[in-house]
Parts: sequence; C-alpha cells; structure tokens
Amino acid sequence: MSSKQRPAEPLALLGEIVEKARSAGVRNPDAMALATVDAAGAPSVRMVLLRGLDARGLAFFTNYASAKARDLELSPAASAVFYWEPLGRQMRVSGLVEPLPVEESESYFSQRPRGHQVAAWASHQSEPLDDVATLEARVRALDERFAEGDVPLPPFWGGYLLRPFSVEFWESRESRLHERVLWERDASGQWTRRMLQP
Repeated sequence: MSSKQRPAEPLALLGEIVEKARSAGVRNPDAMALATVDAAGAPSVRMVLLRGLDARGLAFFTNYASAKARDLELSPAASAVFYWEPLGRQMRVSGLVEPLPVEESESYFSQRPRGHQVAAWASHQSEPLDDVATLEARVRALDERFAEGDVPLPPFWGGYLLRPFSVEFWESRESRLHERVLWERDASGQWTRRMLQP
C-alpha cells in the first residue's frame, strides 16, 4: 500500500495492522509500550496490551493503584508505540488518557480467565513484595473466597482510554528511505495527514 492509499483515519489502519500481524503469527501483536510521566516530569515506560480499539481511541486495563495509574492521575498525557518487526512497521500514538466507564471494565473483566481475575484481586500492583509465598497465599485465599461464583470486578481495577491527538505510521524501506505518515486531530475531531521525511 502506497502512502497515497493510507486511510484518512489512522485508528482504522492500526486495527488493520494488528490483525495482519496476528494472521502472520506475530507474538502479542497488540503489545504496546506505554509512556507516562510522574510528578517530577520523569518518564516511565512499560509494555501493556491493547484490549480495545474504536473511533474513540485505544483501551488498556490495569490496577488503579499501579505506578502507571498514579502517573495518569497526575498527568493524563501519554504515548504508546507498537512495533511489528516481522512486518517492518511501527505506529506511535500520543494523546490524553481517561478512565473507561465501569460497565466497559466489567464487561472486559468478566471475559478474562479466572486465574487472571483472581490475580487482579491478589496483586498490590507496583508495591514491594517480601516474598512470592505471600502473594501465592493471597491467591489461594481469594480463590477460596470466590469459589462459589463469579469473580467480581475489583473496585481498584479497570480500564483506560487513550484518546489520540496524533498518530504516526512508519514502514521500513530500503536505504533508510522509510515511509512516515503523520495524522493530527484538530479541535473538531477531524484528522489531517501529511508525510514526514525519514
């Protein structure tokens, strides 16, 4: 696909590439490096999984007491990057993050494997851990607590939506003449597209 054929709406392109990478057997095609900043302005980056994508933006889930959530509470600005090495492509997304409605978090949580649900309750994410046995004991206790029914959504766990104001597509080309296309969203929500030099 040439740059002239790139869609006017970049999130559709992101979805297409994730599915193409999945079909090509790329491991974790929905993995993205998410960057936030703390109270001192120091950046922090970690890998998270894209768990929803629509016209609003990109959804991911975490513990609301995690380091990333604490960063986002102080500053909602964030950036994410996807890199699909076998495809020679990457996409960068920058925007503002907001909590997802609890109904969306409940819907996603209910579809997770039971072990993941119990682990969400057991882990005090980003906090120090004296030993693994302590965490394993919490998991066993919670597994017993919820043995009789569904595991409910923890009140301290849920989703976020990254609403992009810019998206950049990059594709590897010979002699470092890589293709770069930048989309920027204006105040009315419309995207403009332009090419960048490699």
